[in-house]
Amino acid sequence: MAESTSPKLDKGIFDVDVTNHELLKLAYDSYLAGSRNAHAKTKERGDVRGGGKKPWKQKGTGRARFGSSRNPIWRGGGIVFGPTGHENFTKKIATGSKRVALRQALSLANKAKKIVITDISTTGKTREIADFLAKQKLANKRRVLLVVDEKSPEMLRATKNIASVELIRGVYLSVYHILNADIIVMTPAALKSVESWLAPAAKAEAPAPKVRATTAKETSK
Repeated sequence: MAESTSPKLDKGIFDVDVTNHELLKLAYDSYLAGSRNAHAKTKERGDVRGGGKKPWKQKGTGRARFGSSRNPIWRGGGIVFGPTGHENFTKKIATGSKRVALRQALSLANKAKKIVITDISTTGKTREIADFLAKQKLANKRRVLLVVDEKSPEMLRATKNIASVELIRGVYLSVYHILNADIIVMTPAALKSVESWLAPAAKAEAPAPKVRATTAKETSK
């Protein structure tokens, strides 16, 4: 079902120097912020039921004037400056910085010997993936990140009932998934897609200086 291979990993992706972890922290927080939903919502004075009748007349009672019993300073009234449910918690990070952070995370995982390159095939049975993990001595790992090139229906069905396995496509890798994984199992096809996606851009070579052709008169002088 699986055949282990040991291809050479691109040093520009899996063996970069990580001088500090600030960029990794930014990318990690950006992923968490992007997955956060704004569910909390409070009612303002216009959302609270009731309060249509003026509590007492404007003048002549000696009391402070109020137009509604649902004003924010009364018990049972609306909430001022509370969450509205429309908050945007996303933290943007530049695409180039995100790719650098991914290279750093993959380099740290490679140095910790957490990356396994092997081919995996299944007919959709959970037992096949469980036997594969046992064969690779990964059954005791709490978080196994299985990186594939494409999510086939058979692979989805075979892995969905294994709590320790998370299936993800190579082009959707994130710093969050890489840092949280105890082991990363990557197929050769997924490795190619990751390398083509995260390959550092080649530096443009400086153009050669133009040399003016000499004429016959200049050579005779």
